[in-house]
Amino acid sequence: MITLKAAITQQFKITKKSILFVHKHSFSLSSLLKQKEQLRYAGADLLKNFTDEHAHKLVDVSKVLVIGSGGLSIGQAGEFDYSGSQAIKALKEANKQSILINPNIATNQTSHALADEIYYLPVTPEYITYIIERERPDGILLTFGGQTGLNVGVKLDKMGVFERYGVKVLGTPIKTLETSEDRDLFAQALKEIDIPIAESIAVETVDDALNAAKEVGYPIIVRSAYSLGGLGSGFAANEEELRNLAAQSLSLAPQILVEKSLKGWKEVEYEVVRDRVGNCITVCNMENFDPLGIHTGDSIVVAPSQTLSDEEYHMLRTAAIKIIRHLGVVGECNVQYALQPDGLDFRVIEVNARLSRSSALASKATGYPLAYTAAKIALGHTLPELPNPVTKTTTANFEPSLDYLVTKIPRWDLSKFQHVKRDIGSAMKSVGEVMAIGRNFEESFQKAIRQIDPSYIGFQGDHFDNLDEALANPTDRRWLAVGQALLHENYTVDQVHELTKIDRWFLHKLMNIVNMYRELEANGHLSIINHDLMSRAKKLGFSDKQIGLCVGADELEVRRVRKELGIIPFVKKIDTLAAEFPANTNYLYTTYNATSSDIDFNDKGTMVLGSGVYRIGSSVEFDWCAVSTARALRENGHKTIMINYNPETVSTDFDEVDRLYFEELSLERVLDIYELEHAQGVVVSVGGQLPQNIALSLQNQGCNVLGTNPEDIDKAEDRHKFSQILDSIGVDQPAWKELTSVKEAEEFANEVGFPVLVRPSYVLSGAAMSVINNKSELDAKLSNAAKVSRDYPVVISKFIQGAQEIDVDGVANDGEVLVHAISEHVENAGVHSGDATLVLPPQGLSPILLDRLKVIADKVAAAWKITGPFNMQIIKNDQNGTLNDETCELKVIECNIRASRSFPFVSKVLGINFIDVAVKALIKQNVPQPVNLMNEKYDHVATKVPQFSFTRLAGADPFLGVEMASTGEIACFGKDLLEAYWTSIQSTMNFHLPKPGQGLLFGGDLTNDKLGKVAANLTGLGYKFYTASEPVAQYLKQNNFVNEPVEIIEFPKTDKRALREIFQDKEIGAVFNLAKARAEDLLDEDYVMRRNAIDFAIPLFNEPNTSLLFSQCLKEKIGHKVSFDEIPHKVEIPDEVKRWSEFIGGKPV
Repeated sequence: MITLKAAITQQFKITKKSILFVHKHSFSLSSLLKQKEQLRYAGADLLKNFTDEHAHKLVDVSKVLVIGSGGLSIGQAGEFDYSGSQAIKALKEANKQSILINPNIATNQTSHALADEIYYLPVTPEYITYIIERERPDGILLTFGGQTGLNVGVKLDKMGVFERYGVKVLGTPIKTLETSEDRDLFAQALKEIDIPIAESIAVETVDDALNAAKEVGYPIIVRSAYSLGGLGSGFAANEEELRNLAAQSLSLAPQILVEKSLKGWKEVEYEVVRDRVGNCITVCNMENFDPLGIHTGDSIVVAPSQTLSDEEYHMLRTAAIKIIRHLGVVGECNVQYALQPDGLDFRVIEVNARLSRSSALASKATGYPLAYTAAKIALGHTLPELPNPVTKTTTANFEPSLDYLVTKIPRWDLSKFQHVKRDIGSAMKSVGEVMAIGRNFEESFQKAIRQIDPSYIGFQGDHFDNLDEALANPTDRRWLAVGQALLHENYTVDQVHELTKIDRWFLHKLMNIVNMYRELEANGHLSIINHDLMSRAKKLGFSDKQIGLCVGADELEVRRVRKELGIIPFVKKIDTLAAEFPANTNYLYTTYNATSSDIDFNDKGTMVLGSGVYRIGSSVEFDWCAVSTARALRENGHKTIMINYNPETVSTDFDEVDRLYFEELSLERVLDIYELEHAQGVVVSVGGQLPQNIALSLQNQGCNVLGTNPEDIDKAEDRHKFSQILDSIGVDQPAWKELTSVKEAEEFANEVGFPVLVRPSYVLSGAAMSVINNKSELDAKLSNAAKVSRDYPVVISKFIQGAQEIDVDGVANDGEVLVHAISEHVENAGVHSGDATLVLPPQGLSPILLDRLKVIADKVAAAWKITGPFNMQIIKNDQNGTLNDETCELKVIECNIRASRSFPFVSKVLGINFIDVAVKALIKQNVPQPVNLMNEKYDHVATKVPQFSFTRLAGADPFLGVEMASTGEIACFGKDLLEAYWTSIQSTMNFHLPKPGQGLLFGGDLTNDKLGKVAANLTGLGYKFYTASEPVAQYLKQNNFVNEPVEIIEFPKTDKRALREIFQDKEIGAVFNLAKARAEDLLDEDYVMRRNAIDFAIPLFNEPNTSLLFSQCLKEKIGHKVSFDEIPHKVEIPDEVKRWSEFIGGKPV
C-alpha cells in the first residue's frame, strides 16, 4: 500500500500556488493528517488504491456503451452531440468498439463514421437493459449524455443491472455522481473539507417547504434534486409564492430543496479536470455578466473572469481542486460559486460531475478538448501522458491561459409562444447560445450581440414601457434595457448598477461603446471619418453597418472607405498558451486589436457557412449538414474553411475542418474571410436560413457561390416570383395575393373564404406566419406581419383545412433530380412541418401519388436550375375523399433551395447521405447517376417525432399551429408504423406510458368523432375514463365510444395545488385534449387541461391524428409491456430492439 503521507503529498501536489495557500492558512502536515483521518467519504479513498506500478494500467474493456442525451430540449441541447462525438472519437483511437444509444437522428454522433453500432431507442433503464443483454458491453460511459444519461445510469446501478452483467462504469464512479446530485450527501461531503455551500433543506411536501422557509428566512430559492437545467426551480419572496412554486416543483421531482437566496452576488464557474491518480487542472474559469439569480445557461458569460482579484481567483481555484479531489471525480467536472461582491465570502452552488452545457463553451473558449480528454481519462489514462490534440505541442496537463476574451450570450425564442412569462431566473429558458472572441470586452460583446440575431447591429437600445422595471427584473431583453438606459436615456453607470447589480467594470466598458457612438454621430458624414476614428471604432467591435447608421451611409460604402484607409482585420489563433509555447491550433478569429496575422493564406480552401445559433426551427440538423459537407469536401481533395460561432456544435470541433473561424455569419465578416483566404468558393445551402439570406450579396461582391445561382434562390424566397414561376410550369398552388394594404386583404379573404394564411417573404420556421379565421383576427395580425418585414410585401393565401401535408427532400444537379425522399406527415396541414410527425418510407401514399410528386420535383428542379439540396412542402387535398389518387389536388406551399431540417432523417432512414450527393453536385466531381429511391422496397419504417420543451416555458399554451414550437426531434425504426411510433413517442423527454389502472382525461372539440375514435381504441384495456365537464362525458357515453363508466372530475381552474391533488388522486396517466383552436384566455378549460398536463409531467396528446395513432399503439402493445421497476428474472428482448445497421442493411451512412 502507498503510505498515507505519500498519498497526501500526491494529492496536494505542492506547487507555487498551493504553497502560498498553505502558508496563508498556516496548514501544517500534522493538521492535514488529522483532517485526513476524519474523512470517511468513499470517493477520496479511491486514491489510496493506486501504487506506482499500477498507475499506468488502463481499464480492461473492449466494448463500450455510450449513453446519448436524446432529443434537444431547453436545458439539454446540441452541446451533448459535441461531447458524445468527442468521446466516441477517443474510443475509436483506443480501438474500443463503441455502441451508442441515442434516438436523436439529427445528431452527428449517430453516424457509422463515428460509432460502430447505433440504437435509435428511448434512453430509459428498460431499453438500455435490453441493449446490454443483447450486446454484452463490458464498459459504459454515463457522463456524456447530459442529465438524462446521468439519471438513467444512477437508476440502472440501483436496479443492479451493471452488477448482473458485469459492466464497468468508466470515469467518475456512480457514488460520486449520486453525491453530487443528492443535496444532503453533497452538503455533508463538502462540510468534511470546510467548503461553504448554500444552506438548503430537502423537503418532500409543501408544508415542510413552508416550515423550512421559516428556518432559512426569505427570499428563498427552490431547486429540485436530479433535474436538468434547473427545471422546477425558482424564487419565492413570500409564503404565497412559495406555496405555488413548491406545488409545481414537487410534481416534477420527488424532493425539492429550500435554500436562502443569494441574489445579487457574483456567479463564477470553474471547469476542472482530474485523472484517476489525482492530477488536477482548471481548464477555464468564467464569470456571469448578470449577478446570481439567473441560471448560468441563461446568463451572459465572460471567460476568463474579468472582475476577480488575484486573491479571489486563487481562493476559488484551490477550492475547486479540493472539491473535485474529495469527491473522487475522474474526468471533467464544473463547480459553480456565488461570490460576495465586496468581500471574500463564497458559497458553492452546485457541482456537475458530468459534461455540462458550460463544458462545451469552455472547450471552445480555450481550445482544450474537454470531452475527448475526459473520455481518455475514463479509459485510465493520466493527464501527463496525454497529448493535447489541439495544440499538438503540449500535454493535457497544461492549464490554458488566454490572451483574448470570450463572451457567450444565450438566445431565447420566447416571443413564439402565447401567454409565456418572459422573466428569466433559476430555471433555464434559452434554446441556444453564441460565443464571440475578441481582444477586449467591447469587441467580443458587440460581436456576440450580432450573432444572436442579424437584426441587432451591436450594443443598442429598444423601447420599454417602464425602463427601471426592465432593468431591475431580468428578462430575455435586459441587455437591451441597459443599452436604452446608457445610450438614449442618459443614465449613469451608478444608476444602472443600482438597478441591475451588474458589475461596474462591465458597465464602464459599455460606456466606451456609448461614447464611440456619440463621437461617430458628432462627425456626421462618412467623408469626415479619418483613419484614427475608423480604427478606434473597429477596435471596439463596431460593424461597418453600425458605423454607417451613425453617419448615414450604407454598409458597403463604409467597407469601401475602410479598405481604402487600409483597415482590415487580422486573423489570430486561439492560442491557449498565451504564446509561451508554439501552438498549432486551427481555431481562428478575426480582430482589429492586433498588428499581424498568425497564419499565411495559401490554402485557397472552400468555405462552408455553418448554422449559427440554435433556435426554434434551426438546430442540430443543420450542424449535421455542415459537418457532412466538410467531410465530403475533404474526401474529394478540397481544403475546408468553416465559419460558425456556435460553441455547441461538432462543426466547430478542432479536427473537422482545415481552418475553423469562430466568427459572425454576416456579410461583412464572410467577405473579410473570403478575401483574406482567397477562397475557391462558398457553400451557402447547408446552414439553414442564415447563410441563404446573404447569398445574393456575396455573389454581387464577387464571391463564387457554389450550387444554385443566388438569383434563382431569390426567385424562390420572394413569394411573388415564386408563385409566378409555379404558374408558368403548370404546378398547382393555393390561391394567393400580394398585399400592401389591409383593405386588399379583406377583399381577398371574402373572395376565397376564411381561413387564410398570412406570411412574409424570407422567413425562418414560420416566423409571424398565421392562420386567420375571421375579419377581426385579420386586422390584428396584419399590423404584426408588416412589422416583421418592411422591405418585403406580405403574402396572403387560401388555407386548406383537413389536407394532408407531404415533404419532399431532394438533391439536383443542373436542374436534374439525383435523389429524392418523400415523407408523409401524420398531422394534417396547418401544423408546422418542424412540429409534425414524419413517416418514411411513406405508408399511405400509392405508387400513383409518388410518381405525381416526382414529376412536381422534376419540374421545380428544372425551373430553378437547382444544383445542390432543396426541399418542398406539398399538400394533398382529396376534398374529403371525393377525389382519387389520379385526380386529387397536389399544391406546393413552400420550396426552400437549401438543405432542410429533415435531411439527416431521410439520409439515415434511406441509407444514402443526401449531403454527400449534394457536395458532388456542387463541386462537379464524381456526380452520381439519378436514382429513384421511392421505387425501392423497404422492410423498415421510421417515424420522426418532435421534442417540445413546454415544461420550461411557464404559461405557454401547448397547442400546435403554423408557428414552430418544438426544440428538437427524435426518430426510431420499426417493422411497421405502430412499432416505430411506439418507441419514438417513448423516446421523448420524461415520457411515462399510461399503465392500465391509471386514469385518462378527455376534452376538446365534440363536433366530430375524432376524440371518440381515440377513446374507442382505449376502452377495454383497463383504464379509467375521466372528463372535466358534463358535455364531454355525454359525448363519450351516448355515442358508445367507451363501455366503462365516465367520471366527471372537479376542475378548479385557478387553484393549481387543488388541481394537482385531483390529478394525483385519480392517477391521471395521460390527457387527450383535441381543442379546435388556441385558447383566447387563461381560464379556458382546454387550455388549463393542456397546460397542467405539461406542468404535472403527464403525457399530452393535443392533435387528432397522433392521438389516434398512439391509441392504436396502446391497444396493440400495452398488454405486452413489462413493468421495469426492477430487473426481471429473465430479460426478454422485444422486436424493436435492433441495431440501426440491421434495419437499413449495412453501414452506408
